[in-house]
Amino acid sequence: MSEPTEPLPPEGVIDAALETFEEHHPSIPLPHHSVEPPHELTPIQRFDDAVDRWFDRLRGTEPTDRILYALTELGDFGLIWMVLGWANGLRSDDHARAALRLSAALGVESVVINGLVKSQFKRERPVTQEPRPHKMRVPKTTSFPSGHSSTAMLAGLLLTQKASTPTKVAVFGLGAVVAASRVHVRIHHASDVVGGVAVGLALGTVARKVWPLYRH
Repeated sequence: MSEPTEPLPPEGVIDAALETFEEHHPSIPLPHHSVEPPHELTPIQRFDDAVDRWFDRLRGTEPTDRILYALTELGDFGLIWMVLGWANGLRSDDHARAALRLSAALGVESVVINGLVKSQFKRERPVTQEPRPHKMRVPKTTSFPSGHSSTAMLAGLLLTQKASTPTKVAVFGLGAVVAASRVHVRIHHASDVVGGVAVGLALGTVARKVWPLYRH
């Protein structure tokens, strides 16, 4: 009794079928066919995979999951930054005008990211079959760059224009965690977040120069 043989990989099945056809029909020429080996990962893909594996150590743990899922939800539509801006706006008329300008800047940033930049790249979001530990909104836009990350950096630059150093550290620290949460919840690749941070810092720098939050 012969021992069972291991099943051929897909490319082996194709090659074996072609050889059998050529053996029985030598008069019918076949075009050359070969299955290309898997493509090597690009440096960006290797970076994304490395960061994703690092987050695997945190996924499925509490309270990490609950905190990062909550922060990623609060980052939707810049909600967390709008709340901070308008809470600060209660202090005086100048701060209220600053909050209004922040809201307008975030609106412009959303149009630039979602309407212009993402349409140029059309990158697919990470695909996951695993159930999520907490409910969350899954956006319909494409992946690059991360809007949450861009919004966090833009808001950080505008909210801390005349803030103390501890306040700047707190605001940008919160922004960094919101940005990182997008990788943790498998909505963005790590490179999407890096791109979003870069775009947000650029837009925030322009906004501070063209349309400063406070009058001098």
